[in-house]
Amino acid sequence: MTASTDVSAADFLPAEWSLPRLSRAAAGCRGCELYRDATQTVFGKGPAHAALMLVGEQPGDVEDREGEPFVGPAGKLLRRALNEAGIDPDSTYLTNAVKHFRFQTAGSGARRLHKKPTTGHLRACRPWLQAELTSVSPRFVVALGATAAQSLYGTRFKLTQSRGRLLPIPEDFPGDHDRLEAVMATVHPSAVLRAPDRKMAYQGFLYDLKVVAGSL
Repeated sequence: MTASTDVSAADFLPAEWSLPRLSRAAAGCRGCELYRDATQTVFGKGPAHAALMLVGEQPGDVEDREGEPFVGPAGKLLRRALNEAGIDPDSTYLTNAVKHFRFQTAGSGARRLHKKPTTGHLRACRPWLQAELTSVSPRFVVALGATAAQSLYGTRFKLTQSRGRLLPIPEDFPGDHDRLEAVMATVHPSAVLRAPDRKMAYQGFLYDLKVVAGSL
């Protein structure tokens, strides 16, 4: 299935925005079909006015079951890298561009494998990300992976060309972001776990986070 073209998260946003209100409203989101198979909505988590917001692609299998972002293997690697870069993970706001887990089953169906969200899913879920950016109003945003970056900059964004650079903030950047100073895109920590040379991939990821730390 593909995302609905006539419904989006905007239909489920609360009248007044705060992170607790948004999180409660997101639990009932039916803005695309992904809610049908996912265990639950996985909304963002972190301080209400965090200086740094990290945006991933979508929750994974562990996140879908536990209801929190970045608590699986990729999340553990992310927290390790943040600590090594000199960034307190508990001071950051963690979220995903898409709030439901998109997956396909393998074999008997016991194993759920990640399936990349479509452009339609990104578009349908974008109001939640806009609301989070407005509510948190971070100074720095890091897009983790190409899909997250495309949710912020559009489908033409190329991670290979722009990784690790401080990016301009376009007029149509989602949310009310008066405090926002810079945006960076880097790889998703799951890509580090999948890399043939994991040590080298981790060092590159850590280098990007150290650039962020130096800008905070």
